[in-house]
Amino acid sequence: ALPLLLGSSPSLLAAPGLRGRLALALHVAGVNAALLLIYPRQLYKIAVRACFLGFAFGCGLLLGAGRSAWRHFGWYMCSLSLFHYSEYLVTAINNPRSLSLDSFLLNHSFEYNLAALSSWVEFTLEKLFFPELKQITWLSTVGLLMVIFGDCLRKAAMLTAGSNFNHIVQNEKSDTHTLVTSGVYGWFRHPSYVGWFYWSIGTQVLLCNPICVVGYALASWRFFRERIEEEEITLIHFFGEEYLEYKRKVPSGLPFIKGVKLEL
Repeated sequence: ALPLLLGSSPSLLAAPGLRGRLALALHVAGVNAALLLIYPRQLYKIAVRACFLGFAFGCGLLLGAGRSAWRHFGWYMCSLSLFHYSEYLVTAINNPRSLSLDSFLLNHSFEYNLAALSSWVEFTLEKLFFPELKQITWLSTVGLLMVIFGDCLRKAAMLTAGSNFNHIVQNEKSDTHTLVTSGVYGWFRHPSYVGWFYWSIGTQVLLCNPICVVGYALASWRFFRERIEEEEITLIHFFGEEYLEYKRKVPSGLPFIKGVKLEL
């Protein structure tokens, strides 16, 4: 709508060369200025991140819908931006008391950001030197299905857990804290981690990144093994025998991860 309000053609944003880039930069700056005027500072921080993720999703759609050699990277951009946006959105619906700027998970950790950067570098280098490796559509489709499955499982876990779900492991039990064993929690003890695990590996299968597929699998497995052990110590402290019985009946959902071991 902004180009129309300024009396210019929307096609100007897609114009080739310096003119198109300048128009796009002014467009983004105009949107940012509008958000800054409309929202107070804290809400502006949320709005500008949501706007950035929507912009990235739109760029991904344009790349993914075309016949460009970067088509599969467009799928990846859609997957990544939708994942982070929906983390905030579902938390806002589910557990607004725990909602914060960090709920986007954009600043999850230095290691997470480094992993994302390495996947972009690997994709770009392999596309330059081994372009045929990035054109395996059936493999990218498998990766996309893994991404969809993983993200849907994670969001189903968040919605099922309701106000019990939090991005930060809780060390103190609240009055409303209950042990959830229904829905997807009847399949796995940690469905949100299972979803995130397969989502992360799926993004690299989608990009046909052989090095990062192995790296993501190993790093994610180690992270979730430690996270699950830490969380289960807290859950045993909260729910005692009730959780131990649940633990005996339902698997963690992640390969070769059984959770915290109790010494008899």
